[in-house]
Amino acid sequence: MRIGELSKRTGVSPRSLRYYEEQGLLTSSRSDAGQRHYPDSTVQRVSLIRQLFDAGMSSRVIASVLPCVDVPDDMDVAEETFTAMMRERDRIDADMTHLAETRAALEVLISANSRHRAVLSSSLEPLRKSA
Repeated sequence: MRIGELSKRTGVSPRSLRYYEEQGLLTSSRSDAGQRHYPDSTVQRVSLIRQLFDAGMSSRVIASVLPCVDVPDDMDVAEETFTAMMRERDRIDADMTHLAETRAALEVLISANSRHRAVLSSSLEPLRKSA
């Protein structure tokens, strides 16, 4: 299939698909006219790439873990990708911890702001009644 059809079937822009190819995440063959052609299996691969991007992985990290899909029976590849996946999981865990801490700090500010707004509202009430 050509890049336009792959784009329609996956919901990923042709520009992004070209980027994936530049990063080594996808491969295509070329027609005599230079048009990219992808096998049907590329639809599933693009879906996996999107899931990994949506999980916050960079194209570099995705490129390091995709070999486990491409060469599933190679123990060296399995070990390397396992290490990369563990490292990425640890990064995500650290990000989640940081986000939870940031959310807790925001909750403190929201609570303080709510109290402050209540005080302001009650101090403005007598002024509204006299106006």
